[in-house]
Amino acid sequence: MTSLNVPQRTSVGRGVNRVEIAYDDVGSGPVVVLLHGYPFNRTLWRDQVAALQEGHRVIVPDLRGHGGSGIVPGPATMELMAGDIAGLLDNLKIEQAAIGGLSMGGYVALAFCRLFPFRVQSLILAATRAQADNDEAKQNREVQAAKARREGMKGIADALLPKMLTAETVAKRPEIVKHVRGMMASTNPEGAAAALQGMATRQDQTSFLSEIVAPTLILVGSEDAITPPADAELMNREIKGSRLQIIERAGHVLNLEQPGEFNAALRRFLSGVEG
Repeated sequence: MTSLNVPQRTSVGRGVNRVEIAYDDVGSGPVVVLLHGYPFNRTLWRDQVAALQEGHRVIVPDLRGHGGSGIVPGPATMELMAGDIAGLLDNLKIEQAAIGGLSMGGYVALAFCRLFPFRVQSLILAATRAQADNDEAKQNREVQAAKARREGMKGIADALLPKMLTAETVAKRPEIVKHVRGMMASTNPEGAAAALQGMATRQDQTSFLSEIVAPTLILVGSEDAITPPADAELMNREIKGSRLQIIERAGHVLNLEQPGEFNAALRRFLSGVEG
């Protein structure tokens, strides 16, 4: 992050739950909110903040249980996290924004769009899917949640890393490997477990896709092993007028592996929506 990115903090209240959300709020202009995936933090978006901040107000929060944000007992459902973002925007007196998310952040963005449709100026879905977990995936998340609580995040980070990045990146781009591993290993185990349980119980949003009216950009890496291009193509078919871009030589964390192409796609999309 650049020196302009001075982290700010706020307290967000939703019902009986209160959680402190850490975030960066950078630049000026139309608002873009970018939501990271599991088990990352807001530094996932460092290249996008640098690319967009000249013409946009870019807000990158840590989702509950991740980075500098607080943890509340119980599963961190997608709806709870969407509510956190709505509360953050309320505190910042922002009515409407472009809402984007990668992986779990995409699940949260879809939940936000369903719960607060009139607050979504446009939607950006990267390396994500609309389908719910099947039984095997749900069981695996429960196993991983127990492992995180029992052993911490190092082993989980080591196991996830080859699935997050292309083999080429793992072999030849140590700075990206270090960043991704560092985000995962530094995540609070309890926060990670809560997010895993929240993802396991999330709604299938496939039938909701046809109701989305906000302009939508869908991005996916050609080598994404976690949410492959077929998942992005399904969303593209169901969301009327959506744009799909498949980014070559990129895996799940495509915004770090191919930031130039990713950022160019964002700028083209946002320019068209705002123009």
